[in-house]
Amino acid sequence: MTYDQLVRFVGLVMLALVPYILASQGTMLAGRTGVFNVAQEGIMLLGASAGFLAAYLMGNLVYGLIVAGLAGAFFSLVIAFFTTRLKMDQFVIGLAVFFLCLGLANLLYKVVVGVTLTPPIIPTFGSVAIPGLAAIPLIGPALFDQNVLVYFSVVVSVLLYVFLYRTPWGLELRSVGENPMAADSLGVNVAGYRYWTSAVGGALMGLAGAYLPMVYTGAYTQGIVHGRGWLAIALTFFGGWKPQYIFLGSLFFAGVDVLALQVQVGGIHIAHQALRTLPYLATMLVMVLASRGSGQPAFLGLNYDRESRTGT
Repeated sequence: MTYDQLVRFVGLVMLALVPYILASQGTMLAGRTGVFNVAQEGIMLLGASAGFLAAYLMGNLVYGLIVAGLAGAFFSLVIAFFTTRLKMDQFVIGLAVFFLCLGLANLLYKVVVGVTLTPPIIPTFGSVAIPGLAAIPLIGPALFDQNVLVYFSVVVSVLLYVFLYRTPWGLELRSVGENPMAADSLGVNVAGYRYWTSAVGGALMGLAGAYLPMVYTGAYTQGIVHGRGWLAIALTFFGGWKPQYIFLGSLFFAGVDVLALQVQVGGIHIAHQALRTLPYLATMLVMVLASRGSGQPAFLGLNYDRESRTGT
C-alpha cells in the first residue's frame, strides 16, 4: 500500500466511523441508566429521512441536523415513557418504535417528494481543515481535514468519558443503571436520569442517521442505514458500555466496512454479497470474544418500581 493509498484509507475510516460512534454512544448513554433502546435502526432511518427533507426544504444542512436530532430524541422519549412510567417491556416497546420509525421515515419521504425518476439531491458537508494539524504528514490529511461531524463525534466521545467518570453527576447516572433502589434511597431522581439520557441518546442516533445523506450520498434511499443500527448494539456490548472502548470499537467496525468497499472497487473477484457480510461476520467474532466481559449495567433492560422489594 502506497503512502497516498494509506492516507486515503485512514481518511475513509474516519468518515465511516461517525454513524457507529453516535449510534453506539447514544445506546450506551441510555443503557447506563437501565433503558435498553433497540430501535436504533428505525431511529437512524427516520433521522436520515427527516434530516434530509428538512435540509432539502429549508436549504440548510444545520436545520436538517436539528430536525434529525429532535426526531430521535422524541421517539426515544416515547420508549422511556412507556418503560419508565407505564412499566412496559423494553424490548417489545423498542421493536414497536423501530417499526413505527421505519414506516414513518419512508412515508414522510414519499409524501414530501413523491415518486420521481430523479431523486432530489442536497449539498453535503465539506472538509474543514484544522490549521497546522492538517499539515502533519500521514495523520494530518486523514485526521484533521474532515467534515465537522467527524470532529463532533470525537468530542462527544471525550465529553461522555469525562462526564461519566470524572463528575459526580456521572457517578449518579451510573448508579441508576447498577442499583436504582440504592440511588433512589440517596435522593437520585431515577426517572429523571432515564428520561434525559434517553432523549440525548436518541438525538445522537438521529444525527447518526442524518449523517448518511448529508455526508455520504446527498440523497435519501430506503436502505441507506444498511444495518448500522443493529451493528451499533453489538458495538456497545463489544465496547463494554464504556465510551472510550466504543470509540476504539467504532474504528474497527469502520475499518472492516471500508476494507470491504476497497476490495469490491479494487477489481478483486469476490462476490459483492460475500463482501457485504464482512461487518456482520466481524460482529459475530467480536461478540464471541467479548461475551464474558461485556460490562453491561446490572439493571439493563429492567424497569424500576420503587414499590417493589426487588425494584422490578
